[in-house]
Amino acid sequence: MIKKRKIIILGSTGSIGKSTIEVIKKNKNKFKIVLLAANKNYKLLLKQAKYFNVKNIIINNSDAYIYVKNKLKNKKINVYQGTNNLEKIIKSKIDYTMCAISGLEGLASTLQAISISKNIAIANKESIICGWPLIKKKLNKFKTNFIPIDSEHFSIWYLTKNYNNKDIKEIIITASGGPFLNYNQNKLKKIKPHNAIKHPKWNMGKKISVDSSTLMNKVFETIEAFRMFNFDFYKYKILIHPESYVHAIVKFNNGLIKFLIHDTDMKIPIFNSLHVNKIKNYDNKSIDYKKISNLNFYSVNGKNFPSINILKKIPKKHSLFETVLISANDELVSLFLNNKIKYLDIYKNLNKIINDKNIKKKYSKLPLTMSSILKLNKLVRLKTRSLSV
Repeated sequence: MIKKRKIIILGSTGSIGKSTIEVIKKNKNKFKIVLLAANKNYKLLLKQAKYFNVKNIIINNSDAYIYVKNKLKNKKINVYQGTNNLEKIIKSKIDYTMCAISGLEGLASTLQAISISKNIAIANKESIICGWPLIKKKLNKFKTNFIPIDSEHFSIWYLTKNYNNKDIKEIIITASGGPFLNYNQNKLKKIKPHNAIKHPKWNMGKKISVDSSTLMNKVFETIEAFRMFNFDFYKYKILIHPESYVHAIVKFNNGLIKFLIHDTDMKIPIFNSLHVNKIKNYDNKSIDYKKISNLNFYSVNGKNFPSINILKKIPKKHSLFETVLISANDELVSLFLNNKIKYLDIYKNLNKIINDKNIKKKYSKLPLTMSSILKLNKLVRLKTRSLSV
């Protein structure tokens, strides 16, 4: 009898969490889910727990936790609030943990999960961008294997395995260009929230769809890649690739170029992360080669996508600048989605925040700790909101 691998999914009711569930459903004989965690979508969480016979669930939201705790009083399911007790709940090493809690809220749970996991997949860009030194320290301490889940970073990780900085000439992160790729400045001024949340290729949430339209997602992905992988910052480039089939391109110093191509389906990197270092059969339709017979790549228009200029300001060493960037952008996108600011104000106000003298003083003096990240996050959000008043 095959021994099932023990799995934890943090953020099981979100987009990545649900995709992970779908992958595991098709491989139930190989995996056993021992814990699921969600914020407040208790209905879906309970449905998932029942289907997989999960004995431990975590709910973050207080009202949802109290309701579920009372509902399951006499059931054989352990209900906990918050992910800060992971190390106490799970007594033995887990084979694989998917960290898919969105926002900076996911950093603390990611750090806890590392200590109890043999393999950890991280789909939370905020955790990596703001807290990579903290994550890396824990990965080394507990000898936990790390797999990035974003399609671009999974592709870079896959393409550059067993290569060093001296082997690599250039790493290209591709961008679809979003829904406003061919818009001029006049058209960009008129964009409304309902326009920005319609991505032409990927099925994503509202926030990430807006980031895709401004290309801030590629700014974040470049920072992520630079922090995660040991390659020089100047080697990273962004190219517009509207078809979205090529997720990364690596140019080697020996003249060879590698492309990684797969369908626009996050279940593919998730499946491969679950079977890390093994080639397994993925049960889906193969790519129609006619679709990839005409692939296009363009340079980024800095006038239409001014956010890429932020990459010139990224410090070589990890600092709290990244927290300022994440927090301010998150707040600005929220203000835009709630019709409090205009589309072009997202970058304009982001620039104001990262150049604010008081903010600069804060992030240049504070040490990079979990406490300072959360403190600065709160301060930046308040300052950002004040710009829309």
